[in-house]
Formats: sequence, structure tokens, C-alpha cells
Amino acid sequence: MSQGLHLSQKMALSQVLAPQLQQSLALLQAPTLELKALVEQELQQNPVLEEVPTSEFEQSEKNATDGVSPTDDSDPAEPPPDVKFDPATEKPSNAPVDDFQAEFERAVQIDQEWRDHFSQTNLPMRQSQETEERRQFMFDSLVAGVSLQENLLEQMRLSEMSDEQKPVAEMIIGNIDDHGYLKASVEELSFSTNIAQDRILEVLTIIQSFHPPGVAARDLRECLMLQLERGGKDKTLEYKIVRDYMDALGKRKLPEIARGLGITVDQAQTAVARIGQLEPRPGRDFQIEDDRYVSAEVFVNKVGNDYVVTTNNEQIPHLRISNTYKDIMSQANSSAEDREYIREKIRAGKFLIKSLQQRQQTILNIGNEIVKRQRDFMDKGVAHLKPMTMVQVAEVVGVHETTVSRAVSNKFMDTPQGVFEMKYFFTSGIQTDSGNGMSNTSVKDMVAEMFAKENNNKPLSDQEIVKMLKEKGVLIARRTVAKYRAELNILPSNLRKVY
Repeated sequence: MSQGLHLSQKMALSQVLAPQLQQSLALLQAPTLELKALVEQELQQNPVLEEVPTSEFEQSEKNATDGVSPTDDSDPAEPPPDVKFDPATEKPSNAPVDDFQAEFERAVQIDQEWRDHFSQTNLPMRQSQETEERRQFMFDSLVAGVSLQENLLEQMRLSEMSDEQKPVAEMIIGNIDDHGYLKASVEELSFSTNIAQDRILEVLTIIQSFHPPGVAARDLRECLMLQLERGGKDKTLEYKIVRDYMDALGKRKLPEIARGLGITVDQAQTAVARIGQLEPRPGRDFQIEDDRYVSAEVFVNKVGNDYVVTTNNEQIPHLRISNTYKDIMSQANSSAEDREYIREKIRAGKFLIKSLQQRQQTILNIGNEIVKRQRDFMDKGVAHLKPMTMVQVAEVVGVHETTVSRAVSNKFMDTPQGVFEMKYFFTSGIQTDSGNGMSNTSVKDMVAEMFAKENNNKPLSDQEIVKMLKEKGVLIARRTVAKYRAELNILPSNLRKVY
């Protein structure tokens, strides 16, 4: 058979997500800010949709609270039932609509149901205009910090470098990382730029005199030595330890350092303590913090002895079907193509409104179940977090576990104990003597507390932590303690010992 490209046809069955189902999944998984962007995009693409003005929406909320009937043509709708929205099993309806009047009245009814739903979920008080202005002023006042490289370039311009040295300095500064270290060797810089090594070393020495002390060092040893030299401590015991016993210092082998320098262990420990006050990362002060601003999707407030769970409907655009297109449909001179186009857009708008309503209700149902299962956490804190899986919550809420996963993804819950990512509450359990499970997050918190209270002269080993946890009724393996210790950035016991 000859080789080459050939065209062929075949029939096969495959599962394909319908566009409406894809939209439902995207709305469910999107956090608040992304959801707002998705809705605004849909508003631009669908002409029959319009956003309810803030003043009008607030008035509809007030009317719903006061028991005033809506002023639209449709009958007052009952509050929506407890929605169990599961996009994993949701099937969009493509049934034809013959009676447009009934179709539009149903759209208006859904619109009113959505308004009633928002008014009955204890919306947080809308912020005043003054508060909004203060908040916007705060964001407008945020300025970006100066990076380490920018600071070094500014110092270079103010220095007494010659015009021939400045291009070399710019090249060196460009190879300094955010921690303040020169990542490329002098040999590599010379090879890539065809500049003599002596000339690079000459400029490097000048840059190493810049602020902060220790900047442009090629390793930790040189960084510490530069700081000691800057402070006039190049004749001290600390300088000798850093210069000649850096490996032993990293492993805290104080007896070895003491023997090599002919001093006592106490003297070596005192010198090491002074070395510990130096900055191992000179560029730390110039690192731009990646501040993350989050908006909680769920609020948990204690009212009496109970916890009330509400969703954040403040940031979600409130949509409705425009009455303008109802008038267009009622005109006798409208063509069949126009009527069909408007029908299709109204179907899409109705589905979007329904999906938004169901999204909020699904997140609210999941939030209620989390609070119900984690009541001890709400009362007492992280140490009382209970193991909980998405399968358990999905069974109670009545959706698939993948729906729960999408619903809590990148969403936060504002609780009396602080703001937590909703996925934080889903943890595996560790068996206890009583037969009850304990969250691994709680166990890790216990391990961290034990290490924090240890005697520095006799640091606790992983096996000793296992015994202490067993006395508290928590059964855990030594390798699990070692894993938790690594996640907590705690060194092994032999490296934590203070002589």
C-alpha cells in the first residue's frame, strides 16, 4: 500500500457538551469577577438582555420586602423552590415555541422570580456612595513599588562610573535575580558578551558596594561576607566562620567549627547567632508583594445561636428581558426571520438568567452544608475542623461531586474565623482512638504547635511527635509527620538543635 495522505469517512458515536451546558459549567465555576465579565460579554452579544438599573433593582427589593406586588404584566410569582442545579445532568431544552406571548410571559416570570430570590437571601446592605468612593480612592492610590533592578540602575546613574563601565553595569544588573544574587558566572558573562573578565569583575566590585549590602553576590557565602565587610567586621569570628566553615555552618556542626577555630562551643554558638541576624536575601525589601484581593462568595454570620449563610449577590449583574423586543414581535410588519431571531435570543437570555439564579442557589446550598458539618470550626477555630469530602456534600445537596468541585473552585467564604477558600473545608481524615475522624489540617496545626513549644536544646524528633500525638488519641505514621514538617518548612531535629 502506498504511503500518503488520504481522505476517508466514518460514523462514530461521541459525547459532546451542548453549548448551553458549557455555558452553565462556565458560570458555575467562575468566581465573582470573572462571572461579571462573562455576563457583560453576554449582554453585548444578546440584544434582548438588559441590566436592571441599580435604583430600579433596589426599589424592587424594597417592594418585595414590603409585600408590594410587582408592576409588570405577569402575575406575582412564588419564591423559587430549593434549586438543586447539577450541570452534569442538566439537559437544555430545544423545544420549539409556537406561542410567543406565553414564551415572553414566562421570561418575565423568571425575571421576577430572580428578583424575589435575591430579596429573600438576606442581601448584604448595599454600600453607600461615600463608602464606594473611599474604596475606589484606596485602589486608585495603590502604587507599584520600585524593583531591585530599578533601584540598582538608579544608583548606577548617580555613581562615579565612567561611560564605558555603565553598559557593563547594566548587563550585570540585568542578570541579578529578585533575591539579589548574580545568577550568571563571570566566565559566562564574558563568553556571551566578549567583554574581558577583569573588566566585568571591576564593575561587579562597584555594584557590590551598592545598597542593599550583599547585593550582586554569587552565592550565600559571598553575600554574608559582603555584609560583614560593609559593617567593618572582616576581622571578627563571624567572618572567619563564614569564610572557612560555611558547609559546617549550614549543617550546624558547632563542635567541628569550635575545634577548627580553637574556641568553645558556646563562643561558636554566640557567633553563629550573630551570623543569623544577617540577611540571606538582600533583595527581599524590594520584592513586590503579589497582593491578592478576593471577594467572598458566601457570608456566614452568627445570629443568636445559629449561623446564617448568605451569598454575595452584590457584584452580579441583574438581568431581564427587554420589553422593547416584545413590541417588535407584536408588530404585524415584522418578518418571520426577525421573529425567529428574537425567539432564539429570548431563549438564550432565559437560560442565562436561570443559570445565574441556579448558580447562586447551588453555592448557597453547598455553603449551608459546609456550615452544618463544620459547626465546631465556626465556633472554635481550625483545631476543630472535621474531615469532609465533596461526595458527602454532593449527596446531601443532590448534585454530582464534580458539580461541587466546580462550585467551590476559586471561591471564598467569609466566616467568623476569617476568610477561607471554600476548598479549605474539604479535607481527608485521620483516625483517632475514639473512632472519630480528625481533619489532617487540624493535625498539621497540632504538629506545628508542638514544634513551636519544643526545647531548642533538645528538639523533638518525628518519632517523638508520633508518640505525643498518640497520647492525644491521634494515630499517625512517622513519615506523615515528616511530610507535615516539610510542608511547615521546619528543619529536621539535628539541624534545629542549639548547642
